[in-house]
Amino acid sequence: MRSVVLVDDHQMFRTGVKAELGGAVEILGEAGDVDEAVAVVGALRPDVVLLDVHLPGGGGIEVLRRLHGTVPSRFLALSVSDAAEDVIGVVRGGARGYVTKTISGPELTDAIERVAGGDAVFSPRLAGFVLDAFAASDAPAADPELDQITQRERDVLRLIARGYAYKEIARELFISVKTVETHVSSVLRKLQLSNRHELSRWAAARRLV
Repeated sequence: MRSVVLVDDHQMFRTGVKAELGGAVEILGEAGDVDEAVAVVGALRPDVVLLDVHLPGGGGIEVLRRLHGTVPSRFLALSVSDAAEDVIGVVRGGARGYVTKTISGPELTDAIERVAGGDAVFSPRLAGFVLDAFAASDAPAADPELDQITQRERDVLRLIARGYAYKEIARELFISVKTVETHVSSVLRKLQLSNRHELSRWAAARRLV
């Protein structure tokens, strides 16, 4: 059974979602604003976070930004909005899918399972927004150097570029200092760089900071 944290600023809606999901998933916790969501998800680390786009404190995008790289959870936006800018914003922020609140209980259960398993899930009309956005002429060009770096290595690199010490990176990403060192060595080797200062400049040039 997949574990879920439900993030929405309307208590009545959260109650309705729990009733619709029944016993198909395990609801670990709930949150009604950005700060509460960051705290609850960080503490409970569910398989999937059902995330509303519009929340007090900065919205779903702010939740994604603050939790990026700190939890293993996957995020599925669940919102009344079907605006293209909302869909594209949370996808760029790291959400694995976006469904609207017209979805049925069984459909939502299926979406949670698929997102937990690594799939991307979108309501049919919304998938077009994502395809159009990433096919746009102003989409970033392919970067062969960046493509060879794993997501976890990017997380470490981003914190290196922000001036974090190895111990601070380990604490931020919930990994050991030794693992941080391994990731840094791997990136240095792949990019043929000599030290963390060169890494920082490389990351800043690609706006990874």
